Amino acid sequence: MSTAAVQTTAVRPPVVVVTGPTAAGKTGLAIDLALRFGGEIVNADSMQVFRFMDVGTAKPTPADRARAPHHLIDVVAPDEPYSAGLYARAARKAIAAIHARGRVPILTGGTGLYIRAVLHGLVDGIAADAALRESLESEHRRAERAGDAGRLHRRLAESDPEAAARIHPHDTRRVVRALEIAAETGRPTSRVRGAHGFEDSPYRTLHLALELDRDVLYARIDHRCEAMIESGLLQEVRELVKAGYRPDLRPMQAIGYRHVVPVMQGTDTLANALHAMRRDTRQFARRQLTWLRRVPDAVWVDPAHAASIADLVGAFLAADPQQAAEGRAQRGEAERSRI
Repeated sequence: MSTAAVQTTAVRPPVVVVTGPTAAGKTGLAIDLALRFGGEIVNADSMQVFRFMDVGTAKPTPADRARAPHHLIDVVAPDEPYSAGLYARAARKAIAAIHARGRVPILTGGTGLYIRAVLHGLVDGIAADAALRESLESEHRRAERAGDAGRLHRRLAESDPEAAARIHPHDTRRVVRALEIAAETGRPTSRVRGAHGFEDSPYRTLHLALELDRDVLYARIDHRCEAMIESGLLQEVRELVKAGYRPDLRPMQAIGYRHVVPVMQGTDTLANALHAMRRDTRQFARRQLTWLRRVPDAVWVDPAHAASIADLVGAFLAADPQQAAEGRAQRGEAERSRI
């Protein structure tokens, strides 16, 4: 592990980021760090903000949440609009409160856009156009049914090759957002984002990115998909639909949920759904890793090396004398509570 990517400017308050692909072990590591360093966890998973969606989002269990304080889980209902901008404002507020308590914010999750929004801000002044977004998303659904799922990405490539090269063809949300920004501003999204620069960086950060052997990661993904089915994902979807949450809602189109809806409707089998969940979750993990490899200050770590990671976090916090003193006090309290 290299410490070259660790920011050392002591003026800004510290934030520890724990990110990585799905099923890499982010939750367990974040809780361990919170217990060791007097931390509180701020969720950075775009699905775990939704209430009633527990099994398919792999939310921390009630027992996990009892071990360390968690924030921004179960924030909105599945049919309520939510965005990276709303999330970033709420996360920064939570982080400020954690700092005010003399504790360490641990920003944890695999949604790269949410993490970047908190750490570096977003493009301002470009509001979402609900009608335009719905039109683009409807067009994508029609194209997908016609066997042409890449139609919107090809349109983006024609108008803004730089943005298209940066956005995976399967990342429909970002493709739609790029087209939306271009329509609202009359400029390619790459130019708008380039002008912004993402220089709103109020924190001193240690950006831990978990990296596992690919075969190990895939085995963990397969196990997680099986565990979700065994833990009642199908029943969770039934209850969501019974409560009035339509299968075409954006959160219901997430991995796992969209796979078991046809099972609930009697048009597919659970075996087929599980196979598709494994495949699509692996693809999602690859996209997460692609995003992370573009993060310039990411410090890649093996989650199996817990002691080395703790040393890295300790050194990072010690770079701020005030935070180091508070951290030592918190660690003392944590040690006494375990005796």
